[in-house]
Amino acid sequence: MSNQFKIAIHGGAGTILRSEMTAKQENEYRSALKEALHKGYLVLKNGGSALDAVEAAVLCMENCVLFNAGKGAVFNNDQQHELDAAIMDGKDLEAGAVACLKHIKNPIALAKMVLLHSPHVLMIGKGAEQFAKTQGIKMVKNNYFSTDFRLQQLEQIRHTNNTQLDHATNQSTKMSTVGAVALDAFGNLAAATSTGGLTNKRFGRVGDTPIIGAGTYANNATCAISATGTGEYFMRAMVAYDISALMQYTQMTLKQAANEVIHKKIAMIGGDGGIVGIDAKGNIAMPFNTEGMYRAYKTSNDEEHIAIYKT
Repeated sequence: MSNQFKIAIHGGAGTILRSEMTAKQENEYRSALKEALHKGYLVLKNGGSALDAVEAAVLCMENCVLFNAGKGAVFNNDQQHELDAAIMDGKDLEAGAVACLKHIKNPIALAKMVLLHSPHVLMIGKGAEQFAKTQGIKMVKNNYFSTDFRLQQLEQIRHTNNTQLDHATNQSTKMSTVGAVALDAFGNLAAATSTGGLTNKRFGRVGDTPIIGAGTYANNATCAISATGTGEYFMRAMVAYDISALMQYTQMTLKQAANEVIHKKIAMIGGDGGIVGIDAKGNIAMPFNTEGMYRAYKTSNDEEHIAIYKT
């Protein structure tokens, strides 16, 4: 057992400009990030597992209306909410993921139940919610997730065939998928990610968040990764696993591998977004190829960092 433990989180990446953020908005985001960071950190400080820590941090962000996950999730074209989440344990490569949920208060909690109490990795829709009932997971009406702000976003583009990445008035602004990665005192890594997807999405669209290896991945031999960005590109590039594979097969460092994937590989095919990652030695990387990413980390020596903009 080591005395070292660390956690890193993100709340989405995109065109996040200082000039477009009021002081009040910035303080709200920083406070929300800090609360989630400390929820996860407290688990680690009390000797808990990386798996429990990332769940705690993500669950906190799911309960915050600022982020596109859980309460405050975006609307699909049918004016409903469909939520996705995933969690992975680097110790044994066990994983749980859920997609197209409409009545689960905290999707990350259900993803963890899939990991712990089923032989499967991914469950979707009604079947996933039936499983949730067997696990005592809290259910809510779909309108629990609704906010006036998200409804306004939908109405702006509902008459078109466009989808919108998150809570802004155009395509290229913010992506508020949330996620966390952690290294616990026992040397184990874990990653968790949760999202409401795209505004105005149709036909049961699912992004990279619940796809193990695309938006979420953890392996004690290499790293834990949680991604945020344009899911279609992150799935095509298998971003989270690619970072791990580069570390394993080319001996790249976490920073080198993450930069290679985010700044070169994903950018070359038109993808935008970023990741938070942590390796088996406790190194943290948080690269993104957009104007900003809501991000934070905290270490066992009380080093804490919260940031939003590129510089």
